[in-house]
Amino acid sequence: MNEPVYVGIDLGTQSVRVLAVTADGEVVASAAEKLPPGKRNGVHHEQDPEAWWRAACTCLRVVTAHLGRGRQIEGLAVDSTSGTILLTDEQIRPLTPGLMYDDGRADSEANEVNAAGAELWRSMSYRMQPSWALPKLLWLLRHAGVSHRARLTHQNDFVNARLAGRWLPTDSSHALKTGYDLIRGEWPADILDQLQIPIAMLPLVVPPGGRIGEVGREAAAATGLPAGVPIFAGMTDGCAAQIASGATAIGSWNTVIGTTLVVKGVTRELLKDPHGVVYSHRSMDGFWLPGGASSTGAAAIAKEFSRTDLEALNAVAAKAGPTPLVVYPLVTKGERFPFAAAEAEGFTLGEANSAEDRFRGVLQGIAMLERLAFETLDALGAETGGRFTISGGAVNSEALNQTRADVLERDLQVPAITESAFGMAVLVAAAQTSMPAATARMVRLARTIYPRRPFAEYAAQYERFLRELERRGWLAETPRPAGVQA
Repeated sequence: MNEPVYVGIDLGTQSVRVLAVTADGEVVASAAEKLPPGKRNGVHHEQDPEAWWRAACTCLRVVTAHLGRGRQIEGLAVDSTSGTILLTDEQIRPLTPGLMYDDGRADSEANEVNAAGAELWRSMSYRMQPSWALPKLLWLLRHAGVSHRARLTHQNDFVNARLAGRWLPTDSSHALKTGYDLIRGEWPADILDQLQIPIAMLPLVVPPGGRIGEVGREAAAATGLPAGVPIFAGMTDGCAAQIASGATAIGSWNTVIGTTLVVKGVTRELLKDPHGVVYSHRSMDGFWLPGGASSTGAAAIAKEFSRTDLEALNAVAAKAGPTPLVVYPLVTKGERFPFAAAEAEGFTLGEANSAEDRFRGVLQGIAMLERLAFETLDALGAETGGRFTISGGAVNSEALNQTRADVLERDLQVPAITESAFGMAVLVAAAQTSMPAATARMVRLARTIYPRRPFAEYAAQYERFLRELERRGWLAETPRPAGVQA
């Protein structure tokens, strides 16, 4: 009854979520609190950082009340949206709103940052985007009217500092988009100096999973947590979800299909991607966590079939199998992964005979894009022989699940719990054992989808899909496994 628990806190865009989890992966207490919508104005997207703290306190009070006094809390870790930052003063008070992960105001600053750090960013196989933290920091220093004595604070840093009542180190996962050099393990002082960003305003950086502090008395009173509960360095929400999926061993991968399609995995070595569509975080055990985010995903289903009986369409698609139709289901202009093409637009080759046929074509297109993603990773030298897990809202479509298993020619496993807060609880447990041990004990699988149809039934459509991408100039060349010559 009083088995110790690990607490994970997820700071999302729409809500804050807290889970208390046992060493066997059982969720014994949970709470969620919605966040105010914040402010959107064109490419600007802001939230009030104090709202994150209030929501976290509310959730923690619910969870600790449910746990009662007899339950030992072994520690907690916080994840948050990648690239979300603010500036704070020495008393941990916000000097600016939180600039959210998708805030794209720093377009010109991104160009400056890419010019200043071109060699370093190339060595880590990415280019800074306007929504990344370093360009936004540069924008804030120029437009927010704050002193250079202000502190750069990532979203989870803010809550961690409030929990401890003092500044704590940040984790290298959140620091990635702020320009932290994951290869050398340091802030790039020469680049920051060139951009006139004082290095003193940046936090100390530690690997994920390390103990960085403890809950202070004021936070204990506000949250119900006992004073002294250890605080561990967290990760971004995407990495936290990857841990929750169980994709933590070399060669294992997780695909999340929600509005978009996101692939994340584990490799022994840093992947070098000359096109910059794959970039890597680093795990607590020193491995690399490459991934990419496509603009394709279930948004195509939502857009085209919102007024249709999806259950009926899924039932028909599950029985009917492949269609000759070739669909690239891109609903917004521009693709990010597995190729970068700002001018890319969705297309259809062939005529759909019915709504059911069109639906099958869209499912097939999502699956083919996912196959192309893994062929791209293979061509970069990634190990892909491990377990494949799938998560996100799209796993509710058994027709899509089956199509993906057939097209990928892989068994696809669905984790029982995929929440980022759960991943943070696993991270805390791993700090006391190891990531493989914690994952093996805590992550459970709900079911497995096995391939039923040979890929040969999809091969002609897939070849037409690749050739059309090449013809339009979006895909430079067909990916080939590392070492294989054209």
